[in-house]
Amino acid sequence: MADYKNIAPVADFDWEAYENGSVASEQSRETQDEAYNKSMNNVGEHDVVDGTVIAMNKREVVVNIGYKSDGIIPMSEFRYNPDLKVGDKVEVYIENQEDKKGQLLLSHRKARASRSWDRVNQALESEEIIQGYIKCRTKGGMIVDVFGIEAFLPGSQIDVKPIRDYDIFVGKTMEFKIVKINQEYRNVVVSHKALIEAELEKQRMEIIGKLEKGQVLEGVVKNITNYGVFIDLGGVDGLIHITDLSWGRVSDPHEVVELDQKINVVIIDFDEEKKRIALGLKQLTPHPWEALDPNLKVGDKIKGKVVVMADYGAFVEVAPGVEGLIHVSEMSWSQHLHSANDFMKVGDEVEAVILTLDRDERKMSLGLKQLKEDPWETIETKYPVGSKHTAKVRNFTNFGVFVELEEGVDGLIHISDLSWTKKIKHPSEFTKVGAELEVCVLEIDKTNRRLSLGHKQLEENPWDVFETVFTVDSIHEGTITEMMDKGAVVQLEYGVEGFATPKHLQKEDGTQAKAGEKLQFKVIEFNKESRRIIVSHSRIFEDVARAEKKAASAAKKSSKKDETPVIQNQAAATTLGDIDALAELKAKMKKGGE
Repeated sequence: MADYKNIAPVADFDWEAYENGSVASEQSRETQDEAYNKSMNNVGEHDVVDGTVIAMNKREVVVNIGYKSDGIIPMSEFRYNPDLKVGDKVEVYIENQEDKKGQLLLSHRKARASRSWDRVNQALESEEIIQGYIKCRTKGGMIVDVFGIEAFLPGSQIDVKPIRDYDIFVGKTMEFKIVKINQEYRNVVVSHKALIEAELEKQRMEIIGKLEKGQVLEGVVKNITNYGVFIDLGGVDGLIHITDLSWGRVSDPHEVVELDQKINVVIIDFDEEKKRIALGLKQLTPHPWEALDPNLKVGDKIKGKVVVMADYGAFVEVAPGVEGLIHVSEMSWSQHLHSANDFMKVGDEVEAVILTLDRDERKMSLGLKQLKEDPWETIETKYPVGSKHTAKVRNFTNFGVFVELEEGVDGLIHISDLSWTKKIKHPSEFTKVGAELEVCVLEIDKTNRRLSLGHKQLEENPWDVFETVFTVDSIHEGTITEMMDKGAVVQLEYGVEGFATPKHLQKEDGTQAKAGEKLQFKVIEFNKESRRIIVSHSRIFEDVARAEKKAASAAKKSSKKDETPVIQNQAAATTLGDIDALAELKAKMKKGGE
């Protein structure tokens, strides 16, 4: 029970006024109202004032600003501050002192907006850490509510780690630092990453200070690129270059590790100034060369897989991390090797012979052609001198044709051994690359792997016959096929060509013979060894004139001599016979020229 013993009555209380319904004494109602109004805050509409949270639920927050009634603000306006509680001071904007229901209308969002620009500029200047509410995603980052302003949070500024899922940050309230403001367009850029970088830098320096080459650490795969893997060592990042992931060749780091995987790595090198740490993964396992079969030796056959191709050869992996090079020259006995890509490609399974093996230098060379017999070992048996074969034209030179009899066996046909009769200036006039050509083996040089071949030798030498046909002083019909400064080429019978100098091309009427003319020609020189025939057209009528002159001179002399009739008659008969023969030849020549 309450204790009322010490409660004294009011000495001057007007009981009579109380009974008559009046609570006041001498003060009037107006005076009381004035006093009551003075006890309230003097606030006006559209003002921004501070208030105190006196109650809250999931939907609303009740705020007392010292006015005659309290204001109610939707909880959604405080979503940026999930830690809001009763008793917290908040700024509010007075929208209406009294609505139709007599309720005080307040807005926290508008209060923040009215002061926001001053606050963000002050926060930038003082490097203040502020809170913001991540509203949604946007291109390149997130939109953050800061003091009622929509600020931009770039994706690269969310965390020090690459972000793979931006959506998990939507709806979160986080601490930020304002890093940039565009006063003209009123754009604000914030960063969460900047808050943790300073602390991470301290941790990074501590970690780097304790690093040692050869030290083995546990890390987490943070990022995978085409050139290597970034590992988080607990506040500092290191890089495993793609060549240090495995002793074997790695085309894609994803083949070895995956994101967020925990792995042990060894420190290969580090640079305190540049804050770079080189890590290795393959160094934690023995080198494959150490595990290579100790019994392997030069001459052994070995299988492997082509892992890298180059013009000069192919690298074959014969065991994980152990490779041998097959040089292009060791791929075939053929001399016509241009690129290793003509023989194999990456991924091919091949068998080869070990040519060299250096375990100290960890080098191995292989050969493919050694799996087949060297054709030059039996060259004299398979291609003896005088034997006839079919070859394929590979290429030309000015002096001859290179042909291939089989893979690894090439030969040269000198231009002079292509034809007995034709004067060939270049082999392309006679054949073409890729064509098949019958050949005869003329000479074998086994030491230098050379064969001397001939084509014309497949037929008998027609110059043995020509020697009896194109005798000196014999006359033949020919056609001028080519005119040159030094003379003309004359096509004779049997496909034989002769040559006439300019002075031997003059006709009886004094004109010069021209290309395409068909005339009679006298052989004035025949050389079987050099296969050369020199002919003359002018010599024919010149010899006739010379014979006529000689005959006339002889007749004149014989008439002066005192000889027996018989002797005179014989001389006359011989002279007349010679004249008749020359006259007949002259007529024949004249007829042929018409």
